[in-house]
Parts: sequence; structure tokens; C-alpha cells
Amino acid sequence: MTRIGLSLATGVATVLFSGVAFAVKVGEQAPSFAAKDSKGKEHKLSDYSGKYIVLEWHNQGCPFVQKHYDTGNMQKLQREWTSKGVIWLTVISSAPGKQGYVTGPQADAYVNEKKAAPSAVLLDPSGTMGRAYSAKTSPHMIVVDPKGVVIYNGAIDDRPTAEKGDVSGARNYVAAALTEAMAGKAVTTPTTVPYGCSVKY
Repeated sequence: MTRIGLSLATGVATVLFSGVAFAVKVGEQAPSFAAKDSKGKEHKLSDYSGKYIVLEWHNQGCPFVQKHYDTGNMQKLQREWTSKGVIWLTVISSAPGKQGYVTGPQADAYVNEKKAAPSAVLLDPSGTMGRAYSAKTSPHMIVVDPKGVVIYNGAIDDRPTAEKGDVSGARNYVAAALTEAMAGKAVTTPTTVPYGCSVKY
């Protein structure tokens, strides 16, 4: 099946936001947020002052998200970077009744099934956090530095497809941004075009 055929067959809107104007700009302060996780605990941006933070917009029904979870790619990234002190927040902004919406117990069951390792799964059914960060797709990745400044905004990697085989050999922009920033270097590619399924606000 062709990549276009896969998107049509799944009935999922594939979104490539070329030329998009990001409301959340690299080099600026990340918007504050307060969102409850899958266990009911509230998380705020200010809770993680002094830490690197990765925000990962998620929709378990999206083939582009499935590409990274079914291959173990996202879980590998989560484990690698949380072991280095990075806070990894998986954000679900799907509205009730829309693809990807889950309750707290459903989110926890998914994490256990996939052996995922985020610091927390934030539930954002109102879309407040997603809109504050102008999250466009699942996945959409944002990296915030210890001063609360956005240092990366965009795609997870340079292979904008739902093909699982494309994970191998892809350039992972999130890993590259964290590696450079934690080494005291400027992020070479701070902004890219996010790809995936539209966030189901």
C-alpha cells in the first residue's frame, strides 16, 4: 500500500503544516500551563524550572503516532532522556468523542501495554494547553530549556510518513536538540514542520 493510500484507507487526516506561523516561537518563554495527569495530579510548567522538558502531543489512534510506538522508537527516546533528567510530558488534547480521547485509566493502560516511559501523561480534553502551544499534529514535539525558553518546535524527525520502516535511519530532531543544548551548543535545527494527524480539538 502506498503512503498516500495508507492515509486514505485509515480515514485519518494527514497534516503537513508547511509555512505555518507558530504562536509559540523558539527563543521565547514557553506558555505557562496547569494540567492534570492520568492519575489526577496537577502539573505546572513552573514545577520543572531548571529542567529540560519535552512536550509530546499524542493520539493513540493516529497511524503516525503508532509508527513511533509500535516500533518502540518513542519509548526508547523517553527512557534515554528521562534517565538524563529530562521531564517528558505526553499531552493528549483530543476532545471527548474525538479520536484519541482517553480517560486517566485508559491512558495508564496504554502506557503499560506499550511499555512507555514518560514522566507523566497530561490530559487536556478542553484543548487549553494544546492551543496555548499551537499544537498542530500528533505527534508535535516541543523542547523547553531549564530557563523556560522554547528551543525546539516541530516534527519528531525528518521522515513525515506513517511507514514504520522509516524510523530506522531517520534524523530525530528532538534527540538532536537535547544533545546540542545539553552540551552547551546552539540547536542547529530549532524549528521544523510538524507532521501527523491533526490534533482533535
